[in-house]
Amino acid sequence: MCRWLAYSGPPLVIEDLLFKPQNSLIRQSRAASRSIVPTNGDGFGLGWYGTSRRPGLFRDTLPAWNDSNLRSLSEQIASDLFFAHVRASTGSSTSRENCHPFRHGNLMFMHNGAIGGFHQVRRAIEQLIPASLYGERLGTTDSEAFFLLALGNGLVEDIEGALQRTIAQVLEVMDRAGVTEPFHMTAAIADGRALYALRYSNDSRSPSLYYATGSAVGIAEDALAFAPGSGAVLVLSEPLDDHEADWTEIPEASFVHAREGVVEIGGFGV
Repeated sequence: MCRWLAYSGPPLVIEDLLFKPQNSLIRQSRAASRSIVPTNGDGFGLGWYGTSRRPGLFRDTLPAWNDSNLRSLSEQIASDLFFAHVRASTGSSTSRENCHPFRHGNLMFMHNGAIGGFHQVRRAIEQLIPASLYGERLGTTDSEAFFLLALGNGLVEDIEGALQRTIAQVLEVMDRAGVTEPFHMTAAIADGRALYALRYSNDSRSPSLYYATGSAVGIAEDALAFAPGSGAVLVLSEPLDDHEADWTEIPEASFVHAREGVVEIGGFGV
């Protein structure tokens, strides 16, 4: 399983979340504490919105803790909406095309989890991707296949509805193939203005997911400091420090919508 974080709020230097906290995403790439897989060394990725409507991407196959370019770039990039992801492969190869986030137009997507029995159902799922989108299939992961299928199901216009339709399709394919492994997903999606997240599984054992809010986020003695108020939102696989009061676990089967610091969490069913 992977580890990821998504930030929305006043422009923030990416290094502040990636490297500085006591349980930073870089530390999680070596020793995640709330994952069944502690090491996430099969590549990493950054995605951020800057001066262009289309998000920028930087992805590579080195472990996140061992890439000096990542440190240098994260020191220089400030953004009001960005993603960071460290990857633990569930079976696909370690390649740049298989690293998250993925993008389409102004949309950005990243994922933690797995489509159960993907090796059994990969062909059937890929056949559901519209021909107009299949040319964007550059890697071999179930995550990218899910993203393209969701785009075909109207992700640009209706994010929650497209996720519901796509998961229903995937579960139907799994059922027809007799797959007994579960479907697990946490995912983040952004459109340049708002941040969306999902925690869902078909066995009520989804990967962990948390959020925190404040008017601004700072770093004090290796811990995050959330100023009172609203305006900044962090959604992530596990807390970046041990100040438990700052972090709220997102319930199983939940859909999150965050915009301008306001977080709405609702139930999610398929």
